[in-house]
Amino acid sequence: MIKDEGSGRAGDGLEARGWGATRSWVEKRLAPGERIVAAERLRGGWTSHMRRLRISGPDGQRALVLRSFEKPFYLRHADGLLSREATVLRLLADTGVPAAGLVDVDPSGTHCGHPSLLMSLLPGSVRLDDRGAERRADLLAAQLLRVHRIEVPAAARPRTWQAWTSPERVTLPESTARPELWHRAVDVIRQDPPRHRPCFLHRDFHPGNVLFEGDGNDVRVSGVVDWVETSWGPADLDVAHCSTALTLLHGVPLGMSFADRYLAAGGQLADRSAAHLYWRLIDALAFAPDAEKVAVPWHELGRTDLTPTVLTSRLEDYIAALFERYA
Repeated sequence: MIKDEGSGRAGDGLEARGWGATRSWVEKRLAPGERIVAAERLRGGWTSHMRRLRISGPDGQRALVLRSFEKPFYLRHADGLLSREATVLRLLADTGVPAAGLVDVDPSGTHCGHPSLLMSLLPGSVRLDDRGAERRADLLAAQLLRVHRIEVPAAARPRTWQAWTSPERVTLPESTARPELWHRAVDVIRQDPPRHRPCFLHRDFHPGNVLFEGDGNDVRVSGVVDWVETSWGPADLDVAHCSTALTLLHGVPLGMSFADRYLAAGGQLADRSAAHLYWRLIDALAFAPDAEKVAVPWHELGRTDLTPTVLTSRLEDYIAALFERYA
């Protein structure tokens, strides 16, 4: 997430939009003598409104992050999403995965103006530029493997994975010159999901949800954010999701190589080509026709070159490459 430099006063982020109740809820969770001195919007999100809260008190200054759901669809599902994220953040506290620390959560919006979760601020920033993308892809693969290796008792496992599209919901590009390719892809996901060995999934792991520090050979992952979709399912699904995102951001070759990078890091994936194809397509087709859901926040973070035309073309070429390799 990136700060919106245009919102520096506390009132801009909390009071001016009727957030008095939320401010009061947050301040009751601060240490004695601490108060909110500024609330700044963090750009790059889609599902929720993110704010960095600057806190001042007797021991100096610190920052927290407030996630709040405002869009109607997410308001309807906020209780489940925020409760799940709170549970996951508690679980991750002792795992070594660089996730935020939970402060408190109001999943139903009983006390806040909107359903909200308060957490610590992680260091680093989102990196979406093409420069250094290959090095970051290796780091993403290694970090994703560490997520998948988290051991969770059966009683504490997150919900079973869910597909984000179906054959009936896929929207084909209107101007495609290869409609048969898209129909062939949709036919693949009409099949039952392949058998798999489940593990702990982030479920929305991609470059927009990973923070980095450093440059060049010294670049490193400093945080993994957005755990509202955490699930229990095949590692292939997380790998597929990140592969699609890398394709859209940087081109088909990098997206196609991510599974190989994950395997090189020590991960395990399906051993059948048909299974590879299914998991990759069940994710890729959820972005059709133009990846609008990720394009909006990516534009906010400076990737204005990623027009609907560019994204649709990359997605189509990626699907063709998947068939060439795995069919």
